Amino acid sequence: MARASARASGPGATLAGVTRRALLAFALAKSLLLLPAAAVAVDPGYYVVTAYDNAGVAAADFRYWTVRPPGEPTAIWPEAGLGYGVSSRWYTEVFASWIGASDMATRLSSWNWQNEYLLTQGESPIDLAIHAMLVRDADRGTWEIEYGPVLQTDVGRTQLNANVFFDRGLSSANSDRPARMKYQWQVKYRWMRLLNVGAQGFGELGPWNDWWPRAQQSHRAGPAAFGTWDVPGGHAVLYQAAWLWGSVYGSRASMFSMRVQYTF
Repeated sequence: MARASARASGPGATLAGVTRRALLAFALAKSLLLLPAAAVAVDPGYYVVTAYDNAGVAAADFRYWTVRPPGEPTAIWPEAGLGYGVSSRWYTEVFASWIGASDMATRLSSWNWQNEYLLTQGESPIDLAIHAMLVRDADRGTWEIEYGPVLQTDVGRTQLNANVFFDRGLSSANSDRPARMKYQWQVKYRWMRLLNVGAQGFGELGPWNDWWPRAQQSHRAGPAAFGTWDVPGGHAVLYQAAWLWGSVYGSRASMFSMRVQYTF
């Protein structure tokens, strides 16, 4: 299953209202020590969550994504985890996320527990799943949750996905702000097993009941490639990569994401 994340009140408010990861994405901080103490853990999303049956399948999951504002150092996020299809409806994964930049050392950023549960399995034109991910900030020990519906359908050989997620704090340091709203979409054409082509898009809109001004929101999109390489013994290597253009919290940036899963 492919996967998939600020500000406390307003984009132009204070440094305490901007996520730690957004600051690195803009490469405005020249040292990790400059990051605000009140930052939260959930980051801009770069992996589209999809829904399908993979009961009994385990996967080693490796992810790598970057954000590069023009003329600034590149921020990087390596991630690694293990996932498992508990049943035909439930997929769960635990992964660690690191953060760094081309001019900074990489360090552990967060621990994440992600779950998807299928509510429908082909009995309706659009399949529906529920996504929920708990995030624990490795530095501050605070918790945050991301949750929302996952929608998927097929039109001929083309798979369409659209997700709307919300994230909010669960700890005393970050639970007073309203849930923030974000979206994901994906188009994937099943050309051949080794290579599918398509596009992805992501965005962060702000508080669910009071969106940020358009110029301060995040919207990015670009081409994507996917594929599966079968390995002897019934195993497989799944890959995806995307190059996105647009904005992250109102700042222009280009983004690259790559993911490789080994199923066993």
